[in-house]
Amino acid sequence: MASQRPSTFRLALWATNIGHPLKDIGEWADMIDARLAEVAGAGAQLLLMPEYAAEQWLSFAPPGLAASAEIPWLAEQSAAALEAIRGLPAKHGVALVAGTMPVPAETTDGNPPWLNRAWILLPDGQTIAQDKLCLTPAEKDPESWNLSTGRQLHLVTWNGIRIAVVICLDIELPSLAAKLAPARPDLVLVPSQTGRLAGYHRVFSCAKARAVELQAAIGVCGTIGAAAYGKQRAGTISGCSLFLPCEERLGSHGRAVEVPPVAQAEGFGPFVIADVPLGALDSLRGGDAEVWPGAWDAAHVELVGG
Repeated sequence: MASQRPSTFRLALWATNIGHPLKDIGEWADMIDARLAEVAGAGAQLLLMPEYAAEQWLSFAPPGLAASAEIPWLAEQSAAALEAIRGLPAKHGVALVAGTMPVPAETTDGNPPWLNRAWILLPDGQTIAQDKLCLTPAEKDPESWNLSTGRQLHLVTWNGIRIAVVICLDIELPSLAAKLAPARPDLVLVPSQTGRLAGYHRVFSCAKARAVELQAAIGVCGTIGAAAYGKQRAGTISGCSLFLPCEERLGSHGRAVEVPPVAQAEGFGPFVIADVPLGALDSLRGGDAEVWPGAWDAAHVELVGG
């Protein structure tokens, strides 16, 4: 019902420090429990964690684990990890997108038997899986992480708010945004992991473009640092941002809040709280946007020359 739809939605974005060592899955769940308590105290209704937040588990992995064995080992931990955090959203009254973790694929059809999956956990007990749809070269490399892609993009309606989770590289794909546009999402959440500043800017800049294209709010966060593991690892660099349409009534510049990218952090890593102006977004999509053409389809455009 329209009367149940709030005018604002408070979101927490957590750029998780995966360099913070852990003893086991229980300590990982305790860390999330503590952060959920913090953001609940600030009135947040949803907490977003980054892509491959689960890489932090490598701090208690067996020594000498080869790169090609990391995804299978992480996937073996995923069921216990999900069970350890499943009840936390109900405990705190805050929905949780628990970053992504490798999981065993339900079917393989000759493809690698693991997926990069985000879990959307709602306070009412619902659990929704969202798999990454387009993989980086390292994620497709048989000598490295060797994953398979998902096939579905889920739109979740919760408390009258339409939410999609689009994982890292997937936000860089305009054709995916065009498929999502007719569904009119209010909030697109982007868990990310980038190893270089260029990657951070690709993901975050494309997220800002999607806010303009969809007239929606786009929340992004990534991992910081390198997993505290018994071998040299490349680090990650990121921050967190909430992007809005570049409209005068929303401040013109399209950034509601931003934590700049860093390669190292203290403790669990920084988080930020931001309000998604749902009422303003409704008004803009209803005809108040300066130039927005709606869910525009280029099927009628003819490409000439070349």
